[in-house]
Amino acid sequence: MACSTCVSGTSAGCRNNGGCETGGCNKMNVFDWLSDMDLPVDTQFNVIEVRFKNGRKDYFDNPDQIDFYTGDPVIVDAQSGHHMGFVSLQGELVRLQLRKKNVDKKGIRKIYRKAHRKDIESFENVKKRELPTLFRTRQIISELNLAMKLSDVEYQADNSKATFFYSAEDRVDFRELIKRLAAEFKIRVEMRQISLRQEAGYLGGIGSCGRELCCSTWLSEFKSVSTSAARYQNLSLNPSKLSGQCGRLKCCLNYELETYKNALKDIPEIEYPLQTEKGLAQLQKTDIFRRLMWFSFDSDNNWHPVAVDRVVEILALNKLGKKPASLLEDVEKEHLDTSQLNSDLDLLDKKFGTKKKKKKKRKKSNKPLGRNTKS
Repeated sequence: MACSTCVSGTSAGCRNNGGCETGGCNKMNVFDWLSDMDLPVDTQFNVIEVRFKNGRKDYFDNPDQIDFYTGDPVIVDAQSGHHMGFVSLQGELVRLQLRKKNVDKKGIRKIYRKAHRKDIESFENVKKRELPTLFRTRQIISELNLAMKLSDVEYQADNSKATFFYSAEDRVDFRELIKRLAAEFKIRVEMRQISLRQEAGYLGGIGSCGRELCCSTWLSEFKSVSTSAARYQNLSLNPSKLSGQCGRLKCCLNYELETYKNALKDIPEIEYPLQTEKGLAQLQKTDIFRRLMWFSFDSDNNWHPVAVDRVVEILALNKLGKKPASLLEDVEKEHLDTSQLNSDLDLLDKKFGTKKKKKKKRKKSNKPLGRNTKS
């Protein structure tokens, strides 16, 4: 659902009616499928999920039971101050989120009230300090020769505190940095270290698939990704193709991993070349879902598709010391039509080939005739 500024069409909103693609209303959003259901008042859950900058979310208590709608700006309790955020989720779904993330309700701070127009205007003025502070802090970091990368700066709505998000491979001693920042900007400083995947989620961007990054739109939990996931899916181990914008392996390598593992259970592992009367056949490629394995001989440059069941038979014969006459001996009996493997490409060649011929014939028929002479 869109925020209040988008709906009202004011200059502060992005005017996309909730369909912002990068860093907007729908960033890390959760669909409230219970919003249209009226629950009993006694069973209502009074904890509300509030969204802040870059999709960061936190939970706050609503002891006064103020009526909120998704997208409303609210003033919440912060450490020795107050901050402003937007309501992203409420009701029973928040109870499920707390149970999923193991959040203790006792340590949850409370919501003060809805934000007024003056609160929104003052918060917009405070946000204008973030970009100059980011550039100046990067200069100070380079002067101090600190091995850290500053990603973003977030000011608190009361202009008393700023949170600096950074990433670093090793431990960094930033005590001198905090002193200089507090003296120059007259604020309380909090340094928060984030991982490279979290940094990519904060900054956002477009992935190689052409869509917005999963970590900046819906992915909230990061799982470890190893190169074995690429090996299971028969992908080339090219770091430039397997790495995302964060410099780590792409999270989408885990999406279809279980499907590939289940499909590979019935496919045998080829440790040695297959022995036939024509020679040794080496494995070149495996089509997992078509259950075909492509082999080639040393004396032949062609690849021969062999069914998985036939490969199992040849392996059993090789263990007994026997050699089959050919790889495709039993495959032809099963009527394996290998011409259909590239049938879609053949159809495209025929389609565009006939068009070219028709065009040539039309050009010949449209040639201008000679001049007619009057009798």
